[in-house]
Amino acid sequence: MKFSEQWLRDWVNPAMSSDELIAQITLAGLEVDGVESAAGEFSGVIVGEIVHIQQHPDADKLRVCQVSDGSTETQVVCGAPNARVGIKVAFATVGAVLPGNFKIKKAKLRQQESFGMLCSAAELEISEENDGIMELEADAPVGIDVRDYLNLNDKIIDVDLTPNRGDCLSIAGLAREVGVLNSADVTAPECTELAPQIEDTFPVRVSAPEHCPRFLGRVLNNIDITKTSPLWLQEKLRRCDVRSVDPVVDVTNYILLEMGQPMHAYDLDKVNGSIIVRMASQGETLTLLDGQSVELTNETLVIADNEGVLGIAGIMGGADTGVNVGTHNVFLEAAFFNPISIAGKARNYGLHTDASHRFERGVDYDLQRKAMDRATMLLQSIVGGEAGPIVEQASVEHLPSLATVTLRKARLEALLAYKIADQQVLDILTRLGLTLVSSNDEGWSFTAPSWRFDIAIEADLVEEVARVFGYNNLPSTSPVASMEIPAKPEVERSLSILRRHMVSRGYQEAITYSMVEPGLLAKFDDQNKPVELVNPISADMAVMRTSLWPGLVKSLQHNQNRQQSRVRLFETGQRFIPSDQGLQQQDVFAGLIYGSRDPESWHGKAQSVDYFDAKGDLETLLGMSGQEFSFEAAHHLALHPGQSAVIKLNGAPVGYMGAMHPGLVKDLGLLGPVYLFEVDLASISLGVLPAYQSLSKFPEMRRDLAIVLDQTISVATVTHYVESSAGEWLNAVRLFDVYQGQGIESGQKSLALGLTWQHPERTLTDEEVNQWVEQVVDHLSKHAGASLRG
Repeated sequence: MKFSEQWLRDWVNPAMSSDELIAQITLAGLEVDGVESAAGEFSGVIVGEIVHIQQHPDADKLRVCQVSDGSTETQVVCGAPNARVGIKVAFATVGAVLPGNFKIKKAKLRQQESFGMLCSAAELEISEENDGIMELEADAPVGIDVRDYLNLNDKIIDVDLTPNRGDCLSIAGLAREVGVLNSADVTAPECTELAPQIEDTFPVRVSAPEHCPRFLGRVLNNIDITKTSPLWLQEKLRRCDVRSVDPVVDVTNYILLEMGQPMHAYDLDKVNGSIIVRMASQGETLTLLDGQSVELTNETLVIADNEGVLGIAGIMGGADTGVNVGTHNVFLEAAFFNPISIAGKARNYGLHTDASHRFERGVDYDLQRKAMDRATMLLQSIVGGEAGPIVEQASVEHLPSLATVTLRKARLEALLAYKIADQQVLDILTRLGLTLVSSNDEGWSFTAPSWRFDIAIEADLVEEVARVFGYNNLPSTSPVASMEIPAKPEVERSLSILRRHMVSRGYQEAITYSMVEPGLLAKFDDQNKPVELVNPISADMAVMRTSLWPGLVKSLQHNQNRQQSRVRLFETGQRFIPSDQGLQQQDVFAGLIYGSRDPESWHGKAQSVDYFDAKGDLETLLGMSGQEFSFEAAHHLALHPGQSAVIKLNGAPVGYMGAMHPGLVKDLGLLGPVYLFEVDLASISLGVLPAYQSLSKFPEMRRDLAIVLDQTISVATVTHYVESSAGEWLNAVRLFDVYQGQGIESGQKSLALGLTWQHPERTLTDEEVNQWVEQVVDHLSKHAGASLRG
């Protein structure tokens, strides 16, 4: 919104410069976007009067004028078509300097001397009008400086208001703010209730009171529309970036800028029957004042008469009932429309008007009668006419109610970290228009004014006090906090480390939805009943996952459908397990591999991944914790019966891994085989603190054993038996061969183990090692039924 600084100072005039005023209102939340002068830089231009005029003897388009400055007459040659005897003009005397550093000198035009220049508004950079010389008011004092007469030593300030500050979209609102900020009195123009001169009224009916809680109208008969708006009015409109049209339109625009109340004037002789405020019928059409034709929807509030639509309520009137040169009787409208009813409607029709801009943000719902009287007074002073009584239709139940808000002193001090004197708080809020309802030692209760729609809660009052007191006046205090670095256990492995490790193994991280399709989840988990969503996004996102595998498999399916022949994915996330203690949200780490073992290359034959590729990748991940994990054959609904294992830590299961069940691979239309793993994140996030151990400088002793035992006994079990019976200095047990076939009975298998011993302080003897080997063989024989292979 643009406004004239001089107009603002007519209402409130704090003792500060323009720059200080601009800085002050910006700090108060009314950000200034730009500042410009009301006119160009010029000097030596006075008010002159043309007292005599005659045709130039040698030029058809030039005339020789005698211009009076109040004491002497000066000859000036002028070519303006509107130059005539008796008008007051802007007279640039010899020596004057116009915008652009253009100096006026004595000159000869077609042998006729000219001692000055009669200026247009464009030449003084007052406006863009350049169709003739600038005509001043008939009562303009001759000889006075034009800058002083027109108050051109003025600034035009452009403020960018936030949507909640619609109350400042007027000179009255801005003056109220400046008055509060400077504890200065605001002097509004005198406006008294106008007594009607005639009894003429025009019927008004509001059919949609929830959208238009208050509507005021007044008849004004026998106006003279041919009158011209006074120059002071045109100037004020111009400096607010509003074009002068005619006195009636100019006055309604003036009221909008001065008081913030949009108004509209109808040519009363073109309105049929009555004014009706209603919702439009679908498909009704209207030609607007700007000439645009629109087709209305049934969600648009309109002003209509008995025959059709006259205008879009709160946005723009129609061309058919607009005021023009033939208008003699007008009907003035001042209304309060519900902001929700107007919001967005203008944009729906590709419009944005000054009226819609204000109604969308909220107009003072107690302002309409005062605005009507002020507009009537101004109109009668310009175009005359007789005013009838004000007709009002109001629905009290639909008008906004005054909000009562409590402000606690302790809360105010806590939020501002500063104690403001109670009397100063009261002065700030009452100057803003709030009414004190009650007070006690703990705080105050206020009623918000009718023009402040944004004051509803205690925080709003705190903001107002801080804003007016001045944010720059609040003391700056540095936050006080301990700078201790929190201890971080060395045994913890951060998730980022685990992620980077998997990326280094050729995996890519996937992020899938926590909601999955119930049927798909049931193929992977038949042990936990998933939590169903009350209002799912879609049918395939109806339950919370109890495993990350369904999401990873869907990602694999997506990649296979796009001809990706090698896929390695991992994901970290939560699974949601119902229990007696409520819903358990467990963090897990899951992975999936499919396709070739190595990327496509020119050397070697491509080999598909197998169970041991997945197990190897998982073991490197588990190995980062330094803890002893074990793998045991187990059954899982989604895994191959012969290629699945449960992962245990200290005897407790922490996850599963294996090949996806062939039937499930076929059922989902996947290319196989596919290998999966899922492990509890907490089990791999905690590790073992490394401990120093010196290397032995003595030689190792190794013995190889080939044993025959039942094929159902796992290598892990055999290794456990060996470690428990091989003595203190056993260093390693390595499996280097597995054999079944000729020479080995059916149901049996042969394992070749390499056992290594090493003492940290001496060389072991053969006798000691042989004794330990015998202990191992005996132990395996007793507990595993194993025998040495012959």
